[in-house]
Amino acid sequence: MVPLTHDHFFDGKIVLNQPNTGYRFSIDSVILSHLVCPEPGETVLDLGTGCGVIPIMLAFRHPNIHVIGVEIQSTLSHLARQNVVANRMADRIVIVDKDMSHLSPADIEGPLNLVVTNPPYRKRGSGRINADSQRAVARHELKIDLESVLLTARRMLNQSGRFYIIYPSVRTVDLVAAMRSTGLEPKTLTMIHSRPASSARLVAIMGTKGGRPGLAVGPPLYLYHGDGRYTQAIEAMLSA
Repeated sequence: MVPLTHDHFFDGKIVLNQPNTGYRFSIDSVILSHLVCPEPGETVLDLGTGCGVIPIMLAFRHPNIHVIGVEIQSTLSHLARQNVVANRMADRIVIVDKDMSHLSPADIEGPLNLVVTNPPYRKRGSGRINADSQRAVARHELKIDLESVLLTARRMLNQSGRFYIIYPSVRTVDLVAAMRSTGLEPKTLTMIHSRPASSARLVAIMGTKGGRPGLAVGPPLYLYHGDGRYTQAIEAMLSA
């Protein structure tokens, strides 16, 4: 059995178990779960849910929603289910074991109004592939690429449905172009920097299926102060 760590968030109100070695979620997932704005009663679909961090954080912050997490790696989907049960959210979160590229609306009783994803972001053949297969699949486009993620999101969404994604800023042009070409029109964009003096590291974009052109660029989000402490914005995302 793989050793697990037990990480607490929101002043200890939720716990997330994840492998001590292998794929571990990062601040990217925390940021994305904070930026998503579901309406009461909506069902949210998380593509590539890993250990269930985004569904659990969304369900904690928005008690009147349901969330479906899809994960291709069985060890992670099993762990996601354990985390859902441990946080007493089994009545609001469902984990589906499936390759998202084969996912259909019938699998989730969809289509839905809201899809989110923190997908693999490194192109196949770019950079060193992590020796740990779990991390490799989560970070490199080994099982699915950006276009397939976007096509899945479009397939799962109602017309005018919203799509949220977080991605490396160096691939912003790739992301915006691919979203538009697949019918997910970019509507809001947030650049995410490690520190105020640093270049952007990540970009978060919300798009709508079949939306009209028109992109609003919001204020930048900074992760750390110069001394390495989290900024007030990030501290707020990690507190209840």
